[in-house]
This record gives sequence, structure tokens and C-alpha cells, in this order.
Amino acid sequence: MDAEEKFADVQTQNETDGKAFKVEHDPCVTKIGRFIRKTSIDEIPQLWNILKGDMSIIGICPPLPREVVLYTPYEMNRLTVKVGLGTIAQVAGRSDLPFQEWVDLDITYIQKRSLRLDIKIFFQMVFAVIRRDGAK
Repeated sequence: MDAEEKFADVQTQNETDGKAFKVEHDPCVTKIGRFIRKTSIDEIPQLWNILKGDMSIIGICPPLPREVVLYTPYEMNRLTVKVGLGTIAQVAGRSDLPFQEWVDLDITYIQKRSLRLDIKIFFQMVFAVIRRDGAK
């Protein structure tokens, strides 16, 4: 309930590099929350955002404001497209990727995006979610 307030206490436990924060056994996440994350059920409400037009199916992972304030000008390029439910980084390893590789993949996607690439990522995303690749 007070995860944002507890963030300062767990910040040193970050298991990824860069600006993103990932902890496999995050003390701010309940057992039910871990199951929901691992199975990607937490993505379902985002379908409403897609229907409203606030998100796309394929795009970049929505960053947190506390991450964005730390972005370099290069990393800010990630913010030039609409956020999406699935990303190229998600199908390339999700949470297992170093932050810089995640950013590079997002920027490569932005530069090369097309309907064909989106369809390819969509199907890879479905299989990655089913296999729980990189889900933490």
C-alpha cells in the first residue's frame, strides 16, 4: 500500500543497472502481486488504455517519472512514441536485459517501426508471456 514511501529503503536492492528498478523478491510486492506479475495478468487493465487510444499494442514500456528525471538526452528519445503493452525489449529478454540494452532496443524499434515489425513483436510477445520469459 505504501510502496512509494518504502522505495528509498529498497532502492539499494536494485538487481538491474541503469535507471530502471527491478528486484526479484521485492518486499513491497505481495505473494498475490508476484503471481500477477509473473503471469502478466497485471497487463490486462492496459487493454482499456489501448481501446481509449492512450497506449498502443506495441510501443515502449511506460517509464516511471522517477526514472525519466534521470534520463540522458539519448534515453529521452524513448519518449517520442506512444507507450505500448508489448515492446521489442520484452521479447528480447524482459527483466533479464541490462537497462542500456533495453533503451537501445526501444530506440531501434522507434527508428524501424512498421506494421510488419509490430505484428512480429506481437506474436513473439504472446509466446514470451506464455513461457514467462524474463518475468519477475
